[in-house]
Amino acid sequence: MPNDPAGQRDRGNPEAPDTSETGGKRPAARRGSLPQRILAVPALPAAPVYGALLSYLVYHPPRRPHHKHPAKDFGLPVEELWVRLPGGRRKLHIWLCRGGADRVVVVGHGIGLSKSASLAQAAFLHEAGYTVALFDHRNHGLSDSDKAFWGLSERHTDDVVAVVDTLRAMPEYAEARYAVYGFSFSTFPSLYLLKRAGCQVEAIVCDSGPALELLPLFQNFLRAKGLPVPPPLRHRPSWPVLTAVFSRLGTAMLQAEWPPPVTDAYLRTPVLILAGEEDSIIPVESARALAARYPGAEFEVLPGTEHLQGMKTDPEHYRGTVLAFLKRALGG
Repeated sequence: MPNDPAGQRDRGNPEAPDTSETGGKRPAARRGSLPQRILAVPALPAAPVYGALLSYLVYHPPRRPHHKHPAKDFGLPVEELWVRLPGGRRKLHIWLCRGGADRVVVVGHGIGLSKSASLAQAAFLHEAGYTVALFDHRNHGLSDSDKAFWGLSERHTDDVVAVVDTLRAMPEYAEARYAVYGFSFSTFPSLYLLKRAGCQVEAIVCDSGPALELLPLFQNFLRAKGLPVPPPLRHRPSWPVLTAVFSRLGTAMLQAEWPPPVTDAYLRTPVLILAGEEDSIIPVESARALAARYPGAEFEVLPGTEHLQGMKTDPEHYRGTVLAFLKRALGG
């Protein structure tokens, strides 16, 4: 779920910078030199305050401009759309890349990134004949801001549902079969939307998430330097306090029933979960345990792959796995 401190990259290009939310970095050590540990002692009173600040920042990250464009960089046909969210005050920004009218894939992105981070996936989906709709979640890219700090699971699920419902309202896509494609943080609302009785999707693809347990993900996120933490707070006794506040408050802000119940649409909807073998944010076994709960879930381990690095590590295997699943789930 982290931001990307290393800068944006095109995951399909090994020469380009990294689009992973953590830049593929391994977790940072919490033990430091003696002077560092000494400095951590007077910093202790700031640890809970800073942990609370980070829990808000993770859902309201600094904006990043789109670093790639569908037409200029990938040759994709694109229309720009705005989708209104429930209540009518906020809007989401969409790139609609029209392909076949019978199969549509709604594509999200990782936290702190934007829809431009998912263009490599959009390109191979469009080449395979799908209509692709990439969108910026609220507080990301060009979409509107939302300063709320509570009930965030439902709010981010509203984002996905709003895009699907808007496309279904278009006559040309009213009878299409739909898949939702989430990345890291957006895999959680992508799976969560199956709780919504009125939102019909036929398949879900999840890259680098979700996981069975939430608390460890926040801790892993900070260890991987997904958010800035001053050095004195990265060592004991400050570090355990900061991570405890951040993980517990960050989880509470979601107000989610997690994992989702094994009922209704969860019993019949095909789901593909792609897990990096070396993922330091979403551990393979936690993702595997979540997949095992749902009868329609398929689980694929990507060898030698860190968080969100599947298109970079082995693009042919990645593309083949996703397209084969979507063909089974949506037909065509």
